[in-house]
Amino acid sequence: MRDERIEELGEDHIGTSAKTPLRADAFDISDEEKIAKIQESVKVILETLGMDLEDDSLQGTPKRVAKAFVNEIFMGLNPKHKPKASTFDNNYKYGEMLVEKNIVVYSTCEHHLLPIVGRAHVAYISNGKVIGLSKMNRIVEYFAKRPQVQERLTMQVVQAMQEALGTEDVACVIDAKHLCVNSRGIKDIESSTVTAEFGGKFKDRDTKREFLDYIKMDTPFD
Repeated sequence: MRDERIEELGEDHIGTSAKTPLRADAFDISDEEKIAKIQESVKVILETLGMDLEDDSLQGTPKRVAKAFVNEIFMGLNPKHKPKASTFDNNYKYGEMLVEKNIVVYSTCEHHLLPIVGRAHVAYISNGKVIGLSKMNRIVEYFAKRPQVQERLTMQVVQAMQEALGTEDVACVIDAKHLCVNSRGIKDIESSTVTAEFGGKFKDRDTKREFLDYIKMDTPFD
């Protein structure tokens, strides 16, 4: 993208596709090689900012950042980490929607590389298959652990669930705070962003309303 186009877009929050934009050679080098390259880049950034990397507190920072990027914060870029979404026959014939709510979301805005923190609510209606509850959390985590836009994340969660379950009847709502809005720029600490994707039966007004009513329910454990 030319500098002029970047300036034209400014702070606009844009997305280009439901797929994460990855180069064809994204996995031609190993994680260890990526960590080494990122380590050197982080070192250059900190030195450019004027930081003294001989200080005891900063000596290990470039490597710590590089390892965190590859192994944790952006681990969802690597398909080897994609959770195996094992499904089972719905032998007990449960025919209502199943909702997994308040799944913690930790992601990273791909425009400023600042955190996105919030909650995801995922639901599906079985057409003969069910999925383990923890797998729903892991699917959210996998797609969150990469540079993201929230709209794409919401769609990717739904698409992965639809593929695993063999049904269009899947929905996801995410409510999250973006630190690129909360901690910089306009610095609005109160605002959050809500995105939703409804598939199959969840496009029906009554089914959608039922799902939204479920995620409003309080679940105290005291």
